[in-house]
Amino acid sequence: MASTATEPLRTRVLGVPVSVCPDVFAAALALRQRSGGQIVTLNAEMTMAAKADPALGAAIAAAALVIPDGAGVVWALGRQGYRVRRSPGIELARDLLTHAASHGWRVALVGASPEVMEQLTARLRQELPGLKLVLHAHGYQPAEAWPGLEQQLLAARPDLVLAALGVPRQETWIQQLPGRSGGLWMGVGGSFDVWAGVKKRAPAWMGALQIEWLYRLMQEPSRWRRMLSLPKFAWEVLRQG
Repeated sequence: MASTATEPLRTRVLGVPVSVCPDVFAAALALRQRSGGQIVTLNAEMTMAAKADPALGAAIAAAALVIPDGAGVVWALGRQGYRVRRSPGIELARDLLTHAASHGWRVALVGASPEVMEQLTARLRQELPGLKLVLHAHGYQPAEAWPGLEQQLLAARPDLVLAALGVPRQETWIQQLPGRSGGLWMGVGGSFDVWAGVKKRAPAWMGALQIEWLYRLMQEPSRWRRMLSLPKFAWEVLRQG
């Protein structure tokens, strides 16, 4: 059965919620128009992590929009009869930034290292001159600084918040942030590093072959243990039929 709904349809992959929709950007804008909420970008690695980490699982379950970021999730959805395209979170986040710059949205950026944040903000101001950046803060703040930073963030009333704190921290931080309301809140992993020019995204041909994970592993060999979740994910999907 193919999904033809214009509104996101909620289904599950290995018990983890995921949204099925023809256009994730349109779905995100519609969410912003309604009441805002959290956007999660789901891949196979995060799916397996959510099964082992109740806090991450709860954050994903509470999210308003869970997009199929990874090829494994798209494959698993296909086995359920849903024909969807892979929707990389880095692309959705960039589209939202571009839209924000042209529509006067208030934008906040949280995460990455101090050096990356400095380079990122400089680049974005040059590439998106209309961007209204109401707050930006690196992710290496001392523990005692976070409550004050969170209050500043909420007081800024952002329309879009991008958090590059890594999985699962960015998802659980957004979900558990007291007083959060309105706007779009999205974890973006290593996107800030790519936009700042510190790291490169996998070549398009690797994306087409759905082996971006291999490029990330080549850049960060220390990820190999996390990559072991990929064959486990495939086996679980096949085992469930």
